[in-house]
Amino acid sequence: MVTRMGPVGKTVLAILLIFSVFSWTVIYAKWVSFKRASRESDRFLKTFRKSQKLSEVAAVLDHFHNAPLAAVFAAGLQEVEHQLSRSNPGHLANTASVQRALQIAASEQVDEMERMLSGLATTATTTPFIGLFGTVWGIMDAFHGLGTAGGASLRAVAPGISEALITTAAGLFAAIPAVIFYNHFLHQLRQFSGRMDNFALEFLNLAERYHS
Repeated sequence: MVTRMGPVGKTVLAILLIFSVFSWTVIYAKWVSFKRASRESDRFLKTFRKSQKLSEVAAVLDHFHNAPLAAVFAAGLQEVEHQLSRSNPGHLANTASVQRALQIAASEQVDEMERMLSGLATTATTTPFIGLFGTVWGIMDAFHGLGTAGGASLRAVAPGISEALITTAAGLFAAIPAVIFYNHFLHQLRQFSGRMDNFALEFLNLAERYHS
């Protein structure tokens, strides 16, 4: 059926195939990335809560390269160390600036995790319309075949209708997984954002406890 399609139908199918391959590539990459980030963040949070000082966590920070919470911790630690000046040794002068550093780092991590998700959204919203274009074109071709045949027969309209149905199915095949996984990853992203906000409060508590 595909080989008998016209050039427009084949072009539509080729475009949908490109979108589908791109979509599944992003889905796989994000699935692995989110799973790794969640696993390492859990391990890092356990280490952080067992520690009594920020320096103890800093000593093992290199073991958590893929943990967003570790990146937030590093930003907060940098601000804390900056404030522990020689003029005021051991004193945390401004907790608000530490909180801002944590918020900025958390926002950067969310932006990084959100990268490429817009491609899934584009696939989810665009491919049904591309498939619809193929559907309309197939129906137009069917009516053209009907007019050329000079009579209503299944042989005249079948090629155009089948072409229309194939492009419709291809558009849905590309769009449905993109919608499902986009919503799934968006939910996970909101969870990560909430975890980083909560971690920032835990970091401030530990920092104030030993540097106030």
